[in-house]
Amino acid sequence: MPASSTDEAVEAIADAPSSNWVDRWAPPPWRPYLRLGRFDRPIGIWLLLFPCWWSQTLAEVASDVPFPDIWYLILFAIGAASMRASGCAYNDLVDRDVDARVQRTKNRPIPSGQITPAEAIAFIIATALIGLLVLVNFNRMTIWLAIASLLLVAAYPFAKRLVSYPQLVLGLAFNWGALVGWVAIKGSLDWAPIVLYIGCVLWTIGYDTIYAHQDKEDDALLGLGSTALRFGDDTVSYVGALYGLAVVLWLLAGALAGAHLVYFLAVTLVFLQMSWQVSTLDIRDAANCLRRFRSNRDVGIAVFLGLVADMMLSWFAGLS
Repeated sequence: MPASSTDEAVEAIADAPSSNWVDRWAPPPWRPYLRLGRFDRPIGIWLLLFPCWWSQTLAEVASDVPFPDIWYLILFAIGAASMRASGCAYNDLVDRDVDARVQRTKNRPIPSGQITPAEAIAFIIATALIGLLVLVNFNRMTIWLAIASLLLVAAYPFAKRLVSYPQLVLGLAFNWGALVGWVAIKGSLDWAPIVLYIGCVLWTIGYDTIYAHQDKEDDALLGLGSTALRFGDDTVSYVGALYGLAVVLWLLAGALAGAHLVYFLAVTLVFLQMSWQVSTLDIRDAANCLRRFRSNRDVGIAVFLGLVADMMLSWFAGLS
């Protein structure tokens, strides 16, 4: 039953916003493919994109550039959207039997029969090719560094079957852009992007642990690994520690890159937002977990705007 299914009860995805644009505006034949690529849940695009934008703008701060390269920002946005779609489709293809037995994921396009495995493979190839077209606009080291991330992407769906900390593998894969963005500007790596990357990995482990609490009962029954299960009732303490270390590393990355006061103020505001997540987290309430997970988009926006403001204010100060 390919994309023409009209059974909205079957098509509904549990954690998609009720007013998402796919369900409201997309042509019905396109909807299963857009859902396969998670375009009805754009939070993942943002969370994949921000490490790229942070790294790019941090490199531009270090280079005393007055404004971010808009073309690179656009390229990273297209690349994040396409590669997130490709990665999610690959993950769903590998996990289709598991997803069919999990309440939150059983209505995804592949386990519900809206898209066949062959159609999913075609979608993966098409979206990956878009990512490749984006990638060839960068320097050679950026291209090869980005391609290297595919090893982690390929490994992630199997991590939950083998280890108790699959969120670590996700963090390593999902934040590779924290290295790529810097190299796109500088042409080589340095300690600032490496420190930024480690901080982003810790951030991802934290927010994905919150997200994973929605599935912990099903994961336990299926024998799958999860930091939600591993941390259990101590999740608030662990996530708080992960977030705290992430913020310290982001501050250190800024210092290594020569960032200025406005960036450090932005990261301080981010710490307050992350503290709100932790202090109000209720791991027994799926809606509470989902809202705090999604709020990490605000974290990404604040750090990015802090870096842009840093660049612009430093340039204006240099003119005076």
